[in-house]
Amino acid sequence: MLQSSLLDMRVYTSTEKRDVKKVPFLELFENRLQGIVSSGSDIERVYVSYFEVGSLDYCCSTNNNRPCGGLRGAPCGHLEALLSEAVIQFGFDAVGRFLRIDTTQVDSIHKILASAGNNTGLYAGEIFSRFLDDLELLELPSSDMPLTTMMWFNG
Repeated sequence: MLQSSLLDMRVYTSTEKRDVKKVPFLELFENRLQGIVSSGSDIERVYVSYFEVGSLDYCCSTNNNRPCGGLRGAPCGHLEALLSEAVIQFGFDAVGRFLRIDTTQVDSIHKILASAGNNTGLYAGEIFSRFLDDLELLELPSSDMPLTTMMWFNG
């Protein structure tokens, strides 16, 4: 059932534009809503943030694995920004279904944040690595030729 809900996620679009300067990387991947959130105070710092499906356990740390100073027993502003941008990109109902939230009971971003689980720190390095891989693809010059990293996909 989770696999079909992942496929459904791709058909949602938004009329709003995501703020890619604030949240340059966002994905629903491996039972996590995860992404990279820019620091509001230091242009060279980003935060790796995620919510886990079901438990809503969360994490926010800098790109060099230092815990976010805004985590004080509850999700910080970076996690709120991540969730807000996910809702813009995929829609509230789709994000709720992915996270396994009953959107008839929890009907706002603030209610999701209030029902969040515990602070964990298990996947930050993996998420940051995925972001760097994504950046690498963006830096490639335009071409009609297949990407080497995608050659397996052609058959």
